[in-house]
Amino acid sequence: MIITRGLSKSFGYVQAVENVALHVPEGAILGLVGPDGAGKTTLLRMICGLITPDEGEVILAGYPVTKMEQAKENLGYMPQRFSLYGDLTVMENINFFAAMYKLDKQTLTKRAEEILTLTDLSAFKQRYADNLSGGMKQKLALTCALITRPRLLVLDEPTYGVDPKSRQEFWKILYRLNQEGMTVLVSTAYMDEAELCHKVAFMNEGQIRAFDSPTGLRKSFGYRILEVRALVRDPYILNDLPQLIDVSFSGYKYQVVVNDVSAASLAIQEHLRAKNITLVSISEAAPSMEDVFALLAEKKVV
Repeated sequence: MIITRGLSKSFGYVQAVENVALHVPEGAILGLVGPDGAGKTTLLRMICGLITPDEGEVILAGYPVTKMEQAKENLGYMPQRFSLYGDLTVMENINFFAAMYKLDKQTLTKRAEEILTLTDLSAFKQRYADNLSGGMKQKLALTCALITRPRLLVLDEPTYGVDPKSRQEFWKILYRLNQEGMTVLVSTAYMDEAELCHKVAFMNEGQIRAFDSPTGLRKSFGYRILEVRALVRDPYILNDLPQLIDVSFSGYKYQVVVNDVSAASLAIQEHLRAKNITLVSISEAAPSMEDVFALLAEKKVV
């Protein structure tokens, strides 16, 4: 559904995207993740034909993106920031967007009703966009992107800054659309959302550094994780142990990245004992997408 080959783009001295090859098969949900400034938005905008690449090509549903008239019939795009008109109502925004695609009134009315029902916005047709909550604004943007019934939906961090309940509702909509055959390419800052994707592409410094299923990425982590609980709340208490690769503290436990579980466990016990700190427990845990993300961001290579 989406194929990019050797895609590159620079802005002055900044190489935003470098030699990206990506394949999103039909019917997939592909998550694009990476730190701020990794090049995700630039890549998505090139895929949608909004930015011309310096090098490389993009194929959408069998059409080169240079032939956008044919390609756009299959494409729905939702930008990172809410970009509709706040002084228009929900329905007026939909009508405006539909007019850009020259949809006739009968088709528009039928599709609008279907999508408004799907996004739970039917009761808010006459509400001004500026008066919608953050989650509802994102649903309105999604509604406008879907009005042409695209086969491919590209979303740039659609749930950024949205409350957890609205994020959950938004992803239920994406899953339903995907089950109906829509291909989805979505960038996200949330690793729990990356877990929901069929495939995940990790991007950093303009390049795709890793590409696999969430399960495959966790398996390739290469280190072991220990969860340590002790009667102490000092986030730096374990930082000086050479047996530990990384340490993070969250509320009531330390998460420790190690190579050797036995050596690290012994070192932690001795260290805490020497400081007269009671150790409650040490247990091994499976790596999460957050662990994979942090490692790839630090290493910069796979």
